[in-house]
Amino acid sequence: MPRVRVVIVETERLILRRLHADDAPFILTLVNDPGWLRYIGDKNVHSLDDARRYLEEGPLDMYRRLGFGLYGIELKQDGSLVGLCGLLKRDMLDDVDLGFALLPEHRGWGYAAEAAAAVLAQARAAHGTKRVLAIATPDNRDSARLLERLGFAFERTFETPDNSGRLQLYGIDLESGAGAR
Repeated sequence: MPRVRVVIVETERLILRRLHADDAPFILTLVNDPGWLRYIGDKNVHSLDDARRYLEEGPLDMYRRLGFGLYGIELKQDGSLVGLCGLLKRDMLDDVDLGFALLPEHRGWGYAAEAAAAVLAQARAAHGTKRVLAIATPDNRDSARLLERLGFAFERTFETPDNSGRLQLYGIDLESGAGAR
């Protein structure tokens, strides 16, 4: 039976769609990229079975429970899957947060900004989301710059609940478009 493709939002160059188990090879590659490992962390995904588990316990579970999650970013021109972008609900944060990651060869083309802006607009329109957070490691200047371009404002630095490191917290009020303080 063919897999149903669930498109969440389209932009000029991108399609953001729900992930599915068939995306496991892409997930395996993305979460083992050195940039992912450095800035996001090791998710213990070292096989296709691990990637399917990551999808099932992460994005697919969040879709079922909350109606949103991380979406695959496809290029309209050829349908290739190049990254992830979406909202997450983490226990350590009071509000949803924006997450994004791209394969190295697709960074620097503005795809993350285009996808993130579409996710924020969709979150407000479809879910009534008023405030969105984002986190970044202190040394991830590229993500911090992108968040600031999107209208997020730096709020504070905090220690992760498991004491594994420090993160910078950013926020935006979607009603006013201003960084939240």
